[in-house]
Amino acid sequence: MIRSRRLLLPALAVLLLTSLGAPPAGAAERRSAVVALGDSAASGEGAGDYVAGTRGEGGDWCHRSAHAYVHRTALADESVNLACSGAEAADVGFGSGSHYTEGSQAARLGEVAREYRVTTVILQVGANDEPELTGTGIACIRAYLDPTVPPCRESLGADVPGRMAAVAPRVESVVRDVRAAMGQAGYADDDYVLVLASYASPVTEAMVPLQGARGCPYSRADAGWGRTVVFPALSDALRGVAERTGVRFIDMARATEGFEACSRSPRSEEWQRRITVDPEAFVYGGLDAVGYHLAQESFHPTAAAHAEMGRCIGEFVRSGAPGAACVAGADGRVRAEVGAAAASPA
Repeated sequence: MIRSRRLLLPALAVLLLTSLGAPPAGAAERRSAVVALGDSAASGEGAGDYVAGTRGEGGDWCHRSAHAYVHRTALADESVNLACSGAEAADVGFGSGSHYTEGSQAARLGEVAREYRVTTVILQVGANDEPELTGTGIACIRAYLDPTVPPCRESLGADVPGRMAAVAPRVESVVRDVRAAMGQAGYADDDYVLVLASYASPVTEAMVPLQGARGCPYSRADAGWGRTVVFPALSDALRGVAERTGVRFIDMARATEGFEACSRSPRSEEWQRRITVDPEAFVYGGLDAVGYHLAQESFHPTAAAHAEMGRCIGEFVRSGAPGAACVAGADGRVRAEVGAAAASPA
């Protein structure tokens, strides 16, 4: 009997240690997921078919599209879109505030990470902070319509470096919050891939004739400045964030090159919306739609663009490269070009 006990005790100890070191029951069976965080560029603004509850109902204008690129990456069993149109860095990171009635995206990421086995997180944020690209676009339109107002490239050009420098710490803070949310859910940094994405330029100087009357009321020179200066500068700022925080970076500045707003005829071939007025906004948002929300889709990627961008992001993540650029080809395909991230549009 004594000998039997001596043999049994080590066996029980091994069993106990093995069970303590094992993953939680059911962890291996959880379905994998890729998650998108950020603003309109990630939510799918402009791609249509917005998820019920984000079309303006009750003040929620997040406009999460069924066609958003996160659903086209083929990186996991499930795709989860937490991005919200108009979101700033503070809305994505931890905080007690709300945007369009919704709370912190980082906090909700933690919930998703407990329900699924998150393999990839795509973060696209910063354009609504200090760069304030919507305000820049409005300034360019005003300059086109009012001859007494100087071109936006002149009135805003000198401020570009400072504005880009100001956005970097805000995005770095979001990266830290995303890491913290995943850590609180039990993930180590190398358990998943965190990708920081920049933004596709919706404008180009290579526009169809009479662009102002056809939905692009800004000058060719200002549009060229936006394409070759503003968007590459934002990409450079975000690339710096990725390098300092040790996350992977995908440059999207050229992802819709050659397919920008007012670049093609017919317009159905374009990947960026021109000024777009959506009467359905009244259906879901009532009188709250008056003003900005009516034209909220303007100068955002279409469903076709999201399909190509999603495929490119998936290609990039699977490559294992630390950085790349999604670049549109004349054949209508967007490819991940490793080493092209530092290249500026001509």
